[in-house]
Amino acid sequence: MKVSSRQASRWGRIMVAATALASGATWADALAPIEMLGRSMFFDADLSIGRNQSCASCHGPEVGFTGPVEAFNVTGAVYEGSVAGRFGNRKPPSAAYAATSPILHFILERANNPIKAEALFVGGNFWDGRATGERLGNPAADQAQGPFLNPLEQALPDSACVVQRACSAAYPVALADVFAEACEITWPADIEAACSTDGGAVLLSTTDRARVDQTYDEIALAIAAYEDSPEVSGYSSKYDAYLAGLAALSQQEKRGLNLFRGKGKCANCHSLESGPEGEPPPFTDHTFDNLGVPRNPENPFYGQVAFNPLGGNWVDGGLGAFLASRIDYQPYASVNLGRQKVPTLRNVDKRPHPGFVKAFGHNGYFKSLKGIVHFYNTRDVKPTCPDPFTSEADALALGCWPAPEVDINVNVSEIGDLHLTDAQEDAIVAFLTTLSDGYFDPAGQ
Repeated sequence: MKVSSRQASRWGRIMVAATALASGATWADALAPIEMLGRSMFFDADLSIGRNQSCASCHGPEVGFTGPVEAFNVTGAVYEGSVAGRFGNRKPPSAAYAATSPILHFILERANNPIKAEALFVGGNFWDGRATGERLGNPAADQAQGPFLNPLEQALPDSACVVQRACSAAYPVALADVFAEACEITWPADIEAACSTDGGAVLLSTTDRARVDQTYDEIALAIAAYEDSPEVSGYSSKYDAYLAGLAALSQQEKRGLNLFRGKGKCANCHSLESGPEGEPPPFTDHTFDNLGVPRNPENPFYGQVAFNPLGGNWVDGGLGAFLASRIDYQPYASVNLGRQKVPTLRNVDKRPHPGFVKAFGHNGYFKSLKGIVHFYNTRDVKPTCPDPFTSEADALALGCWPAPEVDINVNVSEIGDLHLTDAQEDAIVAFLTTLSDGYFDPAGQ
């Protein structure tokens, strides 16, 4: 695999880290200081209202930095927050390779309508793209700030609580080691009580509040740096080894790759092209799509009365719902209802043991790669299940698929009737298993 000059610095970091680890070093030695700081905060459960939930609680490395708790995956796939009984509305996306996403923007296309241009949205983080990257210049950093203050996730009542607890922590690399003035803040005597109380308030001077705001941004940038580090986004899968000429794909895996880029149309959205700096394929084009995924009947958000007054009538509008919240993007909201971020397929099959159940799709409706590939293949061929809340297991047993949760803007040109055989579906699944990091040491190129 050829490495461009623009890519050299990134690969240099990966190689230095991998070589250090191979010689017995720890990540504290292998990562840059800002990455190590971000790592400490990523795994710090104290950065939640109950001091019981870290970023890694929903983005575990053993499963490719997505949901690591099998009990949640096999049901609603949405994770419980720091406050017991509170659940969000979507399954955790992968934090790995999240930093490859560009700032949310749109491209005007006239391919489908020569008279009226259509806006194709690209970039951002979260399933609905609301972590645009406009504030901090990095969608992964914008995303990192969300869960700390989300009452359904880490639930801290004030960004000052995140800053105070991070400043007080005994990290190997301290906040002040990377950002010199980050912790020069006078804290009120009752800050611990305020930060441990749902809806608590932290009263600060104007100067200290301004410093908190800046440090909170610096915390987010450090976490984003960690997510872009070789530990999280290492390009160390079997497929990467194959591209580097260090591994061979099996006949079934190679057949799956050919189907992935051809008849299966997977590569239309899960790009096989090199990244913007010449890095290996990101396996996403960072766009948004409505695949016609059914409701997840076990999504706990339907029962979150305090946060979801619509109950079982709630519908996930995805990108369109976010665009409707922005005056500048409102004209594009209706044609984007139901569209969710195209996720990277890197680490899609990474799991701690072969029998471990992962969830797939923005709402975790699918419980196996075979199931979601079969849905892509047969969505428009099988009859519609009478019950829109039919589970994946029941749908497969009954030979039907439930109606889409959002039945407009559904992609009918690239999925739904692919004419794949059962063996071809299996071949695509076999190829997807080659995308799990940890297969080889990139420093061995």
